[in-house]
Amino acid sequence: MTRIGVVQAGSVLGDTPRTLDKLRQLCEACAQRRLQVAVFPEAFIGGYPKGLVFGTSVGIRSEAGRDLFRAYADCAIDVPGPVTAAIGKLAKDAALYLVIGVIERDGGTLYCSALYFAPNGNLLGKHRKLTPTAAERLIWGCGDGSTLSTFNTPIGKIGGLVCWENYMPLARMSMYAQGVELYCAPTVDDRETWIPTVRHIAREGRCFVLSSCQFLPRSAYPTDWLNITQNLPDLPIRGGSCIVGPMGELLAEPVYGEETILSADIDLADLTRAKFDFDVVGHYARPDVFAFSVKS
Repeated sequence: MTRIGVVQAGSVLGDTPRTLDKLRQLCEACAQRRLQVAVFPEAFIGGYPKGLVFGTSVGIRSEAGRDLFRAYADCAIDVPGPVTAAIGKLAKDAALYLVIGVIERDGGTLYCSALYFAPNGNLLGKHRKLTPTAAERLIWGCGDGSTLSTFNTPIGKIGGLVCWENYMPLARMSMYAQGVELYCAPTVDDRETWIPTVRHIAREGRCFVLSSCQFLPRSAYPTDWLNITQNLPDLPIRGGSCIVGPMGELLAEPVYGEETILSADIDLADLTRAKFDFDVVGHYARPDVFAFSVKS
């Protein structure tokens, strides 16, 4: 059996060192629960600035918005770099396969990325979100096919997509085509509609899905950021993390309104059992009718 988990927690917005300290505490809690895999939410390092418009409207950018973007960019990290080395040490100390959403800085551009660490502390690789959603495009660049990767591990092939990439059928197909077994879905989507999405992915791909969402209260915002938000709900991101089995069954039910760590003990043999009657890239595929390729 393999014990897998998802961490539902939020960043300390505007403060990457404090967020790293929180990550340390959460990794220690994962180790205490004997997790072998832990998935953290989208943008956990660097932050998801929900409700901020960065002084923009069509054709207009303000100086205040540029200052806010500078402050936000200061929270981003280089990959690889000193922060990834620190995260790798946390993964090693906790003996975890650690998957975590970060805001990556590359030159003058920020990317919403997911990083994959091995229990020896090595950075296995990264995935950059292909298409930021709606106003996210103001602050994040687009990824490409070169980071649509999975990683072979002794506990299964790990890969995944970030947030609304999971609504992109061909992006999902790229994961299935690589034989993903532990499908990681870091997100900040706390809507009820997210749960049937990840249940569908698990059943479609006949894989385990680990969906980790932030829990972000207003107290996580710096006061000067909170004062310039728009349309911000009382609880900006309410959670809804869950773990799903390869037949679409909920192995860990979604939890809302609090920080938590969810876990499940899984048997990878269930993947073979599930593919008995449906294998989207095998006996149920029709390569004579459809062609699939990824430009990397």
